[in-house]
Order: sequence, then C-alpha cells, then structure tokens
Amino acid sequence: MAERKGACLVVGVGDGLGSALARAFAEEGLAVCMTRRARHLDDLEALAREIRADGGAAHAFGVDARSEEEMVELFARIERDVGPLEVVIFNIGANVRFPIAETTTRVFHKVWEMACFAGFLTGREAARAMAPRGRGTILFTGATASVRGRDGFAAFAAAKHGLRAIAQSMARELGPQGVHVAHVVIDGAVDGVFIRSNREDVDDLLARDEVLKPADIAQAYVALHRQPRSAWTHELDLRPWRETW
Repeated sequence: MAERKGACLVVGVGDGLGSALARAFAEEGLAVCMTRRARHLDDLEALAREIRADGGAAHAFGVDARSEEEMVELFARIERDVGPLEVVIFNIGANVRFPIAETTTRVFHKVWEMACFAGFLTGREAARAMAPRGRGTILFTGATASVRGRDGFAAFAAAKHGLRAIAQSMARELGPQGVHVAHVVIDGAVDGVFIRSNREDVDDLLARDEVLKPADIAQAYVALHRQPRSAWTHELDLRPWRETW
C-alpha cells in the first residue's frame, strides 16, 4: 500500500463498482470511508475488514445519503476522526424502469432523492470541506440516462440529468478554486449482482470484454484524481468496446 494521503469517501458502496472504487483508492494510500444504508452495514463492515487485511485503511458508515443531517455529520466526523477529504465519490444509482403511466409520484420522488438530491448533498458537503483548502477531487457516477432519456426511464433519466447539471455547475464554480469536479457516464452493463440476476451469459460477456468490469472502471476514476490541473477532464464516458452508442 502507498503512504497515507488523506481520506476518500465513497457514497453508495455495493457489490460492484462501489466496492471496486473503495479498493482502488485504498491502494492509492487513502483512508477509504464507505457508506450504505444502515441495514447493509454488516456487508460494508466485511468489505472494510478485507481492505484492512490487504494493508489498507477502511471505515464503514451506515448513512442515509438523502438525509441532510446525517450527511453533514458524516463529513464532520470524517474530517475530525479520519483525515482531510481528498476524494469524494457519489455512486448511488437508483436505476428503475416504469412505463410513464405507471410511474407514481412516490417512485419519481424516491428516485430523484436517491440519484439527484443525495448527490447534491454529497457535492455541497465536499465543496465545504475542500474549497477552503484549495484542493480535492469530487466525482459523480452518471449513466446513459444522464444524457439520453429512454422509454420507461422518465424518473431515472430526470434524476441523472439533474445530477449531471449539478456536476457541471460545481465544476465551473469550484475549478477556479482548485477543486476538480468530474462526471463519469457509465454507458453499458456493469458486472455485479444486478446484471447476473437478469442474464445467464455474463461470464461469456466478461471473457470477451463486452461488460464493464468494476475494477477497470475504478482505474478510470483514479486516473481522474491523478490528473494535473493543467489538463482536467470534466466529463468522461466509459463503455465496452462492442457497445453500440
């Protein structure tokens, strides 16, 4: 493991990309702080133990990213007890499909809360911590829906479009203050429990590099963090080589 370099917060850590991001930034020498809803804290604690067993530093937090009070306290606790935040990643998806006539106000609002409002809270608190220091990296995980609406995805596309707008506004405001803000469009299926529960040919697709591999995506996030400020990327799209777009 590299020398300790501060803290990295990954908001929304599951079995796929979130876990890969945590591992990748722990390898970079950052003390990784991971969040998930409290009911999944045992799984998160297990991942933290694995990272620590490999020589990294990791902390698990059961947090509702939609709660302003919980997010404010989370950032304060990390800055106080773990170290200065050098990287903050918002990685909550909320990918659901409903025909427009069947999209209830509850569904629409919940998807917006998870994929957009929680991203705003994450970005705001990250900015409050990083801007006074004049450094830091804030990364948002987007999707195809961030740039293109599709039938059955009105709620998801609206939320992801909103998240992209937040990222753009933050990049314009915080870049001149030394904080790098980037939005990553994940265009394609990502290996994990969700895709494996819906397809039986995932292993074949992986062997042909036709599915996004979480560890490979994570390396792109690390590269964004490493970029010199003379050549910052704001938006990066990632897709398998055979993906149509």
